[in-house]
Amino acid sequence: MASISSLRNIGPATEAALIKVGILTAETLRDIGADAAYARLLQGGNRPHFIGYYVLHMAVQGRPWNDCKGEEKKALRKSFDALCAGGFDTARADLERILNLIGVIDPAQR
Repeated sequence: MASISSLRNIGPATEAALIKVGILTAETLRDIGADAAYARLLQGGNRPHFIGYYVLHMAVQGRPWNDCKGEEKKALRKSFDALCAGGFDTARADLERILNLIGVIDPAQR
């Protein structure tokens, strides 16, 4: 099994965030896809950030982060906005982040 950071565009901070929400390998990330992975990041307390979202999409596809342009980027923006509108609860995210910090929630059980 390959580490998440073996994927293009994924650095140590993103890898750590993904591991915290139960995505432990590059294969798992590819299998569940960028949208599901990003939804887990939001549920785990990470703040929404469009660039991080489309970079994750590019990583899963093995493409450079700056390859996302034009109509593709516009379509991803719509998907990002919909994902954030339906799945990001600031209060819940803050609470889960705190519970994670003190070890109450096991990321593998989400």
